[in-house]
Amino acid sequence: MPTTPFKVIVVGGGPLGLTAAHALSHAGIDFVVLESRDSVVLDQGASLVLGPPTLRVMHQLGLLDQLLAIGGELQLGQSFTHQGHEFRRCNPFRIMRKNHGIVPMAFHRAHLIQTLYNELPEQAKQQYLVNKKVRDIESHDTGVRVTCADGTSYEGSMVLGADGVHSKTRQVMRRLALAADPTRTWDAETPFTAAYRCMWCSFPRRSDIGISTETQNTDKSIMYLSGRERGWIFLYERLPQPTTERTNYTAEDTEAMAARFAEYPITETLRVKDVYQERFTAGMANLEEGILQHWGWGRIALAGDACHKYTPNAGLGLNNGIQDVVVLCNGLHQALQSATDGQLDTATVGRVVDAYQTERAAPIRADAKQSAHVTRMHAWANTLYYLVARYILSWGVIEGLLINYLAANAIKKCAVLKYIRTTEPFVGAVKWDNPLDGSAVESN
Repeated sequence: MPTTPFKVIVVGGGPLGLTAAHALSHAGIDFVVLESRDSVVLDQGASLVLGPPTLRVMHQLGLLDQLLAIGGELQLGQSFTHQGHEFRRCNPFRIMRKNHGIVPMAFHRAHLIQTLYNELPEQAKQQYLVNKKVRDIESHDTGVRVTCADGTSYEGSMVLGADGVHSKTRQVMRRLALAADPTRTWDAETPFTAAYRCMWCSFPRRSDIGISTETQNTDKSIMYLSGRERGWIFLYERLPQPTTERTNYTAEDTEAMAARFAEYPITETLRVKDVYQERFTAGMANLEEGILQHWGWGRIALAGDACHKYTPNAGLGLNNGIQDVVVLCNGLHQALQSATDGQLDTATVGRVVDAYQTERAAPIRADAKQSAHVTRMHAWANTLYYLVARYILSWGVIEGLLINYLAANAIKKCAVLKYIRTTEPFVGAVKWDNPLDGSAVESN
């Protein structure tokens, strides 16, 4: 597809930046992706779960078959106390399949990134650059310039910061906004607060594909997922005090946390120590939470964890980031259809970004609230959370009602790329608000 003179500089080449590359490529919008690491794929991190709305978008991008081949469908959910008592066993995902035609799928992060990169058009792969750690950004009336630590610079029409919770794009955007008007109010330099930390590891699959369990205790919890080839555990622990400061944990910290959870069960037969000793990779970090008030300034916009950060228990972080990319790319594509010279002035870029943030505000708030509640229920943060997790939500009828009504209503509303016509891959009892048959496609 021929590209417009409008060019997006995407900062961050992880799963969100790669999704943006695919979406921009399909829209005919020129781009370059700047990744700070020295490789497209590093075997770091653990699992990522893609929900039905994200899998629909991946179908639009021509990636669904490749992802189905490497992902594991979630099927069985179990909950244990830290003493090994099983108090919940059900398959909530069968309700999602009935409603939406597909269930969430678990992927190893590195495998997902590799697939997203491999499936880029060859020309687009040339626009994905590694060893490009951003040092500074300039935003002016006619465009942007991004300067990297290696001395190279890149010019374009706007910057999209898809560079995560510790976003350099966000830091520079804040500095530029306050320099332009020191009296304005803005988000704090470290805008997110962590109340929990997490240690994770991946290991050879030890149970059937799609097993999903929780182990619960006061101020501690575990999540276990079993994918197609690997399994993953996430150990959660409440911090002594909430903090906005970034903490860099050492290998010794990781070992110590694994030791504190060593005897905790993750299935009827497996304990943390059984899988940790077989680990491929492991890591540890604080779990920041928060939503920015400002997602853009000038010709700079943020998406995903750079502007809203959740705890990962509910698996909503990347899925919401991909919805961000979809809504923003829809806005850019529509605006460019009426641009006579293939460019957008700063005011128009600002209106597109403002509309994008407005459209995303309500679902972001709802999913942030859900993620926070799930984390605190699993870790029995107080008596009410304990009662809800241990007794109320363990009753299958209640869980079914929540999935059939609250979850289904949110899922069916999710956005799709309006400029890509395709067939509907997933048909269920609940109709999508944005069908893929062309009726939701913007007119040219």
